[in-house]
Amino acid sequence: MSFFSKLLNHEPFSEIVMGNHALVRGFVEANTRVVTAYPGSPTPEIADGIRAIPPDTRPFYFEFSTNEKVATEVAFGASINGHLSSVFFKSVGLNVAADTFVQLSHMRLKGGLVVIIGDDPGANSSQNEQDNRHIAQLAYTPVLEPATPQEVYEMYLQAVKLTTQLQMPVILRLTTHVCHARGRVVFGEYTPDSSPRDPAFDPQGFEYLPITKLVYPMKRRAMENLQAVKESADSMAVNRVVDHGNGRRGVITMGVPFLSLMDVIEGIPGKPDIFKLGMVYPLPEASILDFLRSHEEVKILEELDDIVERSIKSLAWDARLDVKIVGKTDLDDWMGEYTPAKVHAVISKVWPDMLEAREERPVLPQTAPPRPAQMCPGCGHRSAFFAIKKALEPTDITVADIGCHTLGFLPPYNMGQVLLCMGASPGIAAGLSLFNDSRKVLAFMGDSTFYHAGSAGVINAVFNQHNLTL
Repeated sequence: MSFFSKLLNHEPFSEIVMGNHALVRGFVEANTRVVTAYPGSPTPEIADGIRAIPPDTRPFYFEFSTNEKVATEVAFGASINGHLSSVFFKSVGLNVAADTFVQLSHMRLKGGLVVIIGDDPGANSSQNEQDNRHIAQLAYTPVLEPATPQEVYEMYLQAVKLTTQLQMPVILRLTTHVCHARGRVVFGEYTPDSSPRDPAFDPQGFEYLPITKLVYPMKRRAMENLQAVKESADSMAVNRVVDHGNGRRGVITMGVPFLSLMDVIEGIPGKPDIFKLGMVYPLPEASILDFLRSHEEVKILEELDDIVERSIKSLAWDARLDVKIVGKTDLDDWMGEYTPAKVHAVISKVWPDMLEAREERPVLPQTAPPRPAQMCPGCGHRSAFFAIKKALEPTDITVADIGCHTLGFLPPYNMGQVLLCMGASPGIAAGLSLFNDSRKVLAFMGDSTFYHAGSAGVINAVFNQHNLTL
């Protein structure tokens, strides 16, 4: 029996699954009622798991929305109507949703709302490596970060517990390797929720209207909720210490870097003690201070930005602790996925007596020519690019957008010289057309990008009579 056929089992079971699929069983067990999304790697397999449940037996409503902002708003509307909701999208999707997302913590989310973000260290399928823990801090929103498929499932249930108790949003921050990793997951029981699904929306004195006179009480509520999470963080099982009996050296880490660290220290003497964080914002401050006090030197190991590092250094300063805290040491530490090879290099720079630096592997002679990504054989973009290139002068300007047609910038087409994000091509092209009477400007855009965010740019270009071709 396949995992997908067991998704609605009432009895506990275990199965080897990827992190994204483990979430779907989490939706089911938590009696989530509404799930919305906009597709984007590394999260699409969540939808594959959802669609494996026939719509007539699926215990929750699911939709792919027009874009991430709309998906967040649909989930928000369902939540304030009393229904437990979740929304998922990729890292840069939070940029699209941000105008709505930053308001969520100010609202009373009666049903609860879990925001699932697929961050992308290494930019495997994204135009940057942005670290969305920054936006979580901006929006006073707690962040849980799992390392394994088992933790993906468990931390979704923990996020549901937090969001329903405090009626505030909670982020479950996944990263590419966690989304796609496979491991055995032990699932719990599923008891369908038979409670009525009547609408529960009640404005209670305009608390859903963030106008000037209400901003301060709404912000106070958001900060009080965050403080409540901080006070409970130390008792959460998602944070744990791996004790190797090393009173001299310790490492504070989380997520994929934790797994890589466990890999590289296997079999070596003098392993450092490890504090593995599951709640990465707000931090379990009392537990971290205890860990710092019991070690002479602590390394902060985190992918992308130094968010946890800065917070821990501030904690140590305020507590006047006599402990050496080592964070990022050079620019390379800020970039890329923390794979075992990367973590080995990071740790060996700090503690060369514990891990010797590895010699770089020799570059093998090329035995095959480079094979860059290309559009599929028979793809309609090929003939379109060929015809368009024939009609343009070499000095004319072409603007790309997100989609398969982005690959048009490669030879032999060389179409699309600028790219920002979904739906940006009409606006960029409109700007390039200003004070431009000598060079044609052409913008490419797919149907998904048109409906996602591009239509506004098209309307702007037409309304303001910009000289460009769409």
